[in-house]
Amino acid sequence: MHYLGIDLHKDESHVAVLDDDAEVVEEIRVTNANLDDVAEEYAGAKAAIEATSNYYTVYDTLDEHLDVVVADPSQTKAIGYAEVKNDRLDAKLLAQLRRAGVIAESYVPSEELRERRALVRGRKRLVEKRTDFKNEVHSLLDQHGITYDWDPFSVNGRDILASEDVSLGVVGDQLMESFLSIIDELTAQIEELEELIEETAASLEETQLLMTIPGVSFYSSLLITSEIGEIDRFDEAKQVVSYAGLDPVVRESGDSRTEGSISKRGSGDLRWVLVQCVQTAVHRCNDPYLGRFYARLKQRKNHQIAIVATARKVLVSIFHMLEREEVYNPPEVSA
Repeated sequence: MHYLGIDLHKDESHVAVLDDDAEVVEEIRVTNANLDDVAEEYAGAKAAIEATSNYYTVYDTLDEHLDVVVADPSQTKAIGYAEVKNDRLDAKLLAQLRRAGVIAESYVPSEELRERRALVRGRKRLVEKRTDFKNEVHSLLDQHGITYDWDPFSVNGRDILASEDVSLGVVGDQLMESFLSIIDELTAQIEELEELIEETAASLEETQLLMTIPGVSFYSSLLITSEIGEIDRFDEAKQVVSYAGLDPVVRESGDSRTEGSISKRGSGDLRWVLVQCVQTAVHRCNDPYLGRFYARLKQRKNHQIAIVATARKVLVSIFHMLEREEVYNPPEVSA
């Protein structure tokens, strides 16, 4: 049996090949376009690559010929803490860890899930960019000493900005026109993506289940399910909570045990959307079950702790809903 460690870079990679005795058989520096030749040569071998920005394509190429796993760099401590680091040593270390069977594996979603992730993550990034330019508009008005109680992005606000009542000067006017034009273009692109998101979410059973939760929309349901992936890869709810980074950091020393802030491992987008859903559920939808839980905890702790704990509670419900294929059905809250 051969064991391959592949240190990936954007255009080329370093490959280390070990035998059963952990002896180096070959070390290769190869362009990523030719990795399939290496995979064919060592077909049937066990391989490991690190999760990088371009690993999906490389993984698909290697998976046709090799038993390949993706190492989670945040958990593969030996790589991160190596005193001497270079491509050759990183590749060799990956091969050694693969041979020893101690790779902390990163989840590789299916091609369909990758497409859904790209869709919802893309929409989120566009909204963030639009927010940046809206902030530029507010900043420009502030810089020119203009006070206002109207929405500069509404029809009425646009009319006011175009009138002589608002004087920004030649440069200011040009900047305002540019900012508003970019905002309009981003809005158009976001609306196009939202149509596709709604169409996709409406066609999936799991997203329809999640939309029975107060505060969960087409967009948030698709983001949640695409970030979680196949629910049957988790044996229990606490594994999903840990995957989302909503589990508290536990420190134990002797007989003492303390829980700190959440670990924040995993998908930041998943944590973000769960918090957004909870904010909507408790403040706008007035869901009695989640609202009661949030209010009780907020009174004892604070808003941030309460909202994160409620998001964790929702994620536990999501796990059971997807596992059992059931709609949202919380316990009744007594008056």
